[in-house]
Amino acid sequence: MTKYIAPVEEVNFVLKHLCQMDEIAKLPGFEDATPDIVNAILEEAGKFSQEELAELNWSGDQNGVTIDETGVKAAPGFKEAYDKFVESGWISLAQPQDYGGQGLPFTLHMATSEFWNSSNMSFALCPMLSAGGIDALLAHGSDELKEKYLEKMISGQWSGTMLLTEPHAGSDLAALRAKAEPNGDHYLVSGNKIFITWGDHDMTENVIQFVLARLPDAPEGVKGISLFLVPKYLVNDDGSLGELNDSKASSVEHKMGIHASPTCVMNLGEKEGAIGYLVGEKHNGLACMFTMMIHARLEVGLEGVSLSERSYQGAVEYARERIQGEKPGHDGKVCIAEHADVRRMLMLMRSLTEASRAVCYVGSESYDHSKKNTNDELKAAHQTRMDLLIPILKGWSTEIAQEVTSLGIQVIGGMGFIEETGMAQHYRDARITTIYEGTTGIQSNDLIGRKLLRDKGEGMSSLISDMKAVVEELSQSGLADIGTDLQQGIMCLESAVSSIFANIKSNYDFAGSVSVNLLMLAGTVCGGWQMARAALVVQDDAELSKEFCDNKLATARFYMKHVMPRAAAYQQTIETTGDCVMSIPVDQL
Repeated sequence: MTKYIAPVEEVNFVLKHLCQMDEIAKLPGFEDATPDIVNAILEEAGKFSQEELAELNWSGDQNGVTIDETGVKAAPGFKEAYDKFVESGWISLAQPQDYGGQGLPFTLHMATSEFWNSSNMSFALCPMLSAGGIDALLAHGSDELKEKYLEKMISGQWSGTMLLTEPHAGSDLAALRAKAEPNGDHYLVSGNKIFITWGDHDMTENVIQFVLARLPDAPEGVKGISLFLVPKYLVNDDGSLGELNDSKASSVEHKMGIHASPTCVMNLGEKEGAIGYLVGEKHNGLACMFTMMIHARLEVGLEGVSLSERSYQGAVEYARERIQGEKPGHDGKVCIAEHADVRRMLMLMRSLTEASRAVCYVGSESYDHSKKNTNDELKAAHQTRMDLLIPILKGWSTEIAQEVTSLGIQVIGGMGFIEETGMAQHYRDARITTIYEGTTGIQSNDLIGRKLLRDKGEGMSSLISDMKAVVEELSQSGLADIGTDLQQGIMCLESAVSSIFANIKSNYDFAGSVSVNLLMLAGTVCGGWQMARAALVVQDDAELSKEFCDNKLATARFYMKHVMPRAAAYQQTIETTGDCVMSIPVDQL
């Protein structure tokens, strides 16, 4: 089994130099996010992830969860680890102080979340979903609901989860059938939900479920959906727990990966109806749900980064230790990391991981500014940037994780295909990240439809302008070669965007045919943009070690030569796709 070492130095570099943590610390309420505090938090989070969570990753995968008539039971050791997690205050890190949180930036929360996901993604999914529910309550909950539920959710005493998907509907929320009937000061909710991550478990004394359902007078489609808070146990006026609500897990799915994360089939209203409380306005549940979904998509993009990092570490560890084969110019056998093709794979894993990490963290930076910046113009600009980056970082980073975790197995060879090395688990766990919280296709349609076309490309133009400014900086430094490669990628993105605007109205299937290629093109260029920014930093920063700077420059140059050329292929596919995608009739496929 490979060990996990939290990449504290790398993450600190990204936070300080690419996310401008010093500027985030100037936002109202974030004054405590000083360099010393940030470093201390990263160090402690790294220790916890290595000593508590990583040790349970393999056993959790092998043992999984169980279910009986009393409910779902977490994998052995998970409850004890969760209790320590809560006691250490990790759930409350970026939550408001008014409800017992520590009030630190979301960007810093994301950094710690990377460590949780790298060390044990199954475990990390539980607090991640709780955070999404907290966001929904903070944004849309009544004062009464906030008072009754937020403090215990933020402390970690209670957890949260989302109940969205139904068997017949999949990602089509307009087809939801779950119902909510008014009944005095609450509603009676009934329906069947599937794929509910951490929908039930025994790590916390209560599970707060956020359920999408329809009221009797709801209009058809997504405009008729409302959001309801449905606790596993009813909560008395004094905050104590009451009776078990009419909502239970009937089974847990047997999955390809994340075995220690219970994916539940939830039945609501098998008796009188599950008691629920409206969150937000009637028939406006989709907007409330997207508050949770934005948070989830940011974190799922980071899951891709986390598993890429874990797989890279495992591959490097093995490649350094495995002695096999000879190399010209060397006496005797060498470790496989000395072979050029193995080195190519390791560098590809490293560069893709570093690039996707930076893109995810920069998206988190804009999230913090969109919430806290007091300059209305800057706040709006960051909101636009975050909206644009979310589908890119969620879709691209998770697709990258498929490639990196696959390469991790390839580096190790036959032993990578054997479960005992742990590398196969990273590959299996990563597979879900391109599916849940919106598939890559859904992210791509969001990018091309809601983000690119809706504002006529203004957000993309602003992003490209920032990229060009980095090219200019590179041209005036000793890094003109990196600038030239980045410029090529930017030209591909600009050309593809122009082609989309020229062709989008002439073919109903055009957007769907090219959207994933646009997302992958945008991700590839965004990754190069961040690697180029990092190269500029290490060229001039005297505080960083020479080894760190040299390696960062080498990784940036590798990305530009081995990854950035993909941009031209994505561009060509977008501009020449024609009618070939839909050319074979359905019944002849």
